[in-house]
Amino acid sequence: MSLSNIILGITILATALIAGLYYGYSCSVTIGLNKLSNKEYISAMQSINVAIQNPWFFASFMGTLFLLPISTYLNFTSMQSPRFLLLLTAAVIYAIGSFGVTIFGNVPLNDMLANVDLKTATADEISMARQKFENPWNVLHNIRTIATIISLALCIIASINASSES
Repeated sequence: MSLSNIILGITILATALIAGLYYGYSCSVTIGLNKLSNKEYISAMQSINVAIQNPWFFASFMGTLFLLPISTYLNFTSMQSPRFLLLLTAAVIYAIGSFGVTIFGNVPLNDMLANVDLKTATADEISMARQKFENPWNVLHNIRTIATIISLALCIIASINASSES
Protein backbone atom coordinates (compact mmCIF):
# COMPACT_ATOMS: atom_id res chain seq x y z
CA MET A 1 0.00 0.00 0.00
CA SER A 2 1.72 3.13 -1.25
CA LEU A 3 1.29 6.67 0.10
CA SER A 4 -0.41 7.69 -3.14
CA ASN A 5 -2.97 4.88 -2.75
CA ILE A 6 -3.63 5.79 0.88
CA ILE A 7 -4.14 9.46 -0.03
CA LEU A 8 -6.35 8.44 -2.95
CA GLY A 9 -8.48 6.35 -0.58
CA ILE A 10 -8.85 9.30 1.80
CA THR A 11 -9.65 11.53 -1.19
CA ILE A 12 -12.38 9.15 -2.33
CA LEU A 13 -13.83 9.08 1.19
CA ALA A 14 -13.87 12.88 1.51
CA THR A 15 -15.39 13.28 -1.96
CA ALA A 16 -18.00 10.62 -1.16
CA LEU A 17 -18.97 12.42 2.03
CA ILE A 18 -19.65 15.65 0.17
CA ALA A 19 -21.40 13.88 -2.72
CA GLY A 20 -23.57 12.04 -0.20
CA LEU A 21 -24.39 15.23 1.69
CA TYR A 22 -25.44 17.01 -1.50
CA TYR A 23 -27.34 13.99 -2.85
CA GLY A 24 -29.14 13.36 0.44
CA TYR A 25 -30.06 17.03 0.70
CA SER A 26 -31.51 16.92 -2.83
CA CYS A 27 -33.49 13.73 -2.15
CA SER A 28 -34.97 14.79 1.16
CA VAL A 29 -34.35 18.25 2.57
CA THR A 30 -35.17 20.18 -0.61
CA ILE A 31 -38.38 18.21 -1.06
CA GLY A 32 -39.40 18.74 2.56
CA LEU A 33 -38.57 22.44 2.53
CA ASN A 34 -40.65 22.92 -0.60
CA LYS A 35 -43.77 22.02 1.42
CA LEU A 36 -43.23 24.78 3.99
CA SER A 37 -44.88 28.19 4.01
CA ASN A 38 -42.69 31.10 2.93
CA LYS A 39 -41.90 32.15 6.50
CA GLU A 40 -41.21 28.57 7.62
CA TYR A 41 -39.04 27.99 4.55
CA ILE A 42 -36.88 31.06 5.15
CA SER A 43 -36.59 30.30 8.85
CA ALA A 44 -35.53 26.72 8.12
CA MET A 45 -32.99 27.74 5.46
CA GLN A 46 -31.53 30.41 7.73
CA SER A 47 -31.09 27.78 10.42
CA ILE A 48 -29.59 25.22 8.01
CA ASN A 49 -27.18 27.80 6.58
CA VAL A 50 -25.84 28.53 10.06
CA ALA A 51 -25.74 24.87 11.14
CA ILE A 52 -23.78 23.69 8.06
CA GLN A 53 -20.88 25.93 9.03
CA ASN A 54 -19.22 23.40 11.32
CA PRO A 55 -15.85 21.64 11.49
CA TRP A 56 -17.18 18.32 10.15
CA PHE A 57 -18.55 19.94 7.01
CA PHE A 58 -15.50 22.13 6.44
CA ALA A 59 -13.12 19.19 6.93
CA SER A 60 -14.70 17.23 4.09
CA PHE A 61 -15.65 20.21 1.88
CA MET A 62 -12.24 21.90 2.09
CA GLY A 63 -10.41 18.60 2.55
CA THR A 64 -11.67 17.40 -0.82
CA LEU A 65 -10.54 20.65 -2.43
CA PHE A 66 -6.98 20.00 -1.18
CA LEU A 67 -6.90 16.21 -1.41
CA LEU A 68 -7.90 16.01 -5.07
CA PRO A 69 -4.88 18.02 -6.32
CA ILE A 70 -2.59 16.20 -3.90
CA SER A 71 -3.82 12.83 -5.20
CA THR A 72 -3.42 14.11 -8.74
CA TYR A 73 0.17 15.15 -8.06
CA LEU A 74 1.04 11.90 -6.26
CA ASN A 75 -0.31 9.88 -9.19
CA PHE A 76 1.53 11.77 -11.91
CA THR A 77 3.62 9.49 -14.06
CA SER A 78 3.10 11.20 -17.40
CA MET A 79 0.72 13.67 -19.00
CA GLN A 80 -0.93 10.73 -20.79
CA SER A 81 -1.42 8.57 -17.68
CA PRO A 82 -5.13 7.67 -17.46
CA ARG A 83 -5.01 7.74 -13.64
CA PHE A 84 -3.43 11.21 -13.65
CA LEU A 85 -5.92 12.53 -16.22
CA LEU A 86 -8.90 11.10 -14.33
CA LEU A 87 -7.76 12.68 -11.08
CA LEU A 88 -6.90 15.98 -12.74
CA THR A 89 -10.37 16.09 -14.30
CA ALA A 90 -11.96 15.21 -10.95
CA ALA A 91 -10.00 17.99 -9.23
CA VAL A 92 -10.97 20.62 -11.81
CA ILE A 93 -14.64 19.58 -11.81
CA TYR A 94 -14.78 19.66 -8.01
CA ALA A 95 -12.93 22.98 -7.74
CA ILE A 96 -15.22 24.69 -10.23
CA GLY A 97 -18.47 22.74 -10.00
CA SER A 98 -18.66 22.19 -6.25
CA PHE A 99 -16.36 24.60 -4.46
CA GLY A 100 -16.68 27.47 -6.94
CA VAL A 101 -20.44 27.16 -7.31
CA THR A 102 -20.83 27.04 -3.53
CA ILE A 103 -18.58 30.02 -2.81
CA PHE A 104 -19.71 32.24 -5.69
CA GLY A 105 -23.32 31.09 -5.99
CA ASN A 106 -24.88 29.40 -2.98
CA VAL A 107 -23.07 31.39 -0.28
CA PRO A 108 -24.07 34.83 -1.65
CA LEU A 109 -27.67 33.61 -1.84
CA ASN A 110 -27.37 32.32 1.74
CA ASP A 111 -26.02 35.72 2.81
CA MET A 112 -28.93 37.47 1.08
CA LEU A 113 -31.39 35.22 2.90
CA ALA A 114 -29.64 35.81 6.24
CA ASN A 115 -30.53 39.49 5.91
CA VAL A 116 -34.26 38.76 5.90
CA ASP A 117 -35.61 39.68 9.33
CA LEU A 118 -38.64 37.47 9.79
CA LYS A 119 -39.80 39.53 12.78
CA THR A 120 -40.14 42.75 10.78
CA ALA A 121 -40.58 41.64 7.15
CA THR A 122 -44.01 41.74 5.59
CA ALA A 123 -45.59 38.67 4.02
CA ASP A 124 -44.85 40.15 0.57
CA GLU A 125 -41.18 40.75 1.45
CA ILE A 126 -40.86 37.20 2.76
CA SER A 127 -42.51 35.82 -0.39
CA MET A 128 -40.21 37.90 -2.60
CA ALA A 129 -37.14 36.76 -0.66
CA ARG A 130 -38.11 33.13 -1.18
CA GLN A 131 -38.71 33.71 -4.90
CA LYS A 132 -35.27 35.32 -5.28
CA PHE A 133 -33.60 32.53 -3.32
CA GLU A 134 -35.21 29.12 -3.74
CA ASN A 135 -35.02 28.34 -7.46
CA PRO A 136 -31.57 29.87 -8.08
CA TRP A 137 -30.18 28.14 -4.97
CA ASN A 138 -31.65 24.77 -5.97
CA VAL A 139 -30.26 25.04 -9.51
CA LEU A 140 -26.80 25.80 -8.12
CA HIS A 141 -27.16 22.99 -5.60
CA ASN A 142 -28.01 20.56 -8.42
CA ILE A 143 -24.91 21.68 -10.33
CA ARG A 144 -22.62 21.12 -7.36
CA THR A 145 -24.29 17.79 -6.59
CA ILE A 146 -23.73 16.51 -10.14
CA ALA A 147 -20.18 17.91 -10.24
CA THR A 148 -19.25 16.20 -6.97
CA ILE A 149 -20.77 12.88 -8.03
CA ILE A 150 -18.81 13.06 -11.30
CA SER A 151 -15.63 13.84 -9.36
CA LEU A 152 -16.28 10.87 -7.09
CA ALA A 153 -16.89 8.55 -10.05
CA LEU A 154 -13.65 9.70 -11.68
CA CYS A 155 -11.73 9.06 -8.45
CA ILE A 156 -13.18 5.58 -8.18
CA ILE A 157 -12.27 4.84 -11.80
CA ALA A 158 -8.76 6.17 -11.14
CA SER A 159 -8.53 3.90 -8.13
CA ILE A 160 -9.60 0.89 -10.17
CA ASN A 161 -7.16 1.94 -12.87
CA ALA A 162 -4.44 2.21 -10.21
CA SER A 163 -5.22 -1.31 -9.03
CA SER A 164 -5.05 -2.70 -12.55
CA GLU A 165 -1.72 -0.96 -13.24
CA SER A 166 -0.10 -2.36 -10.08
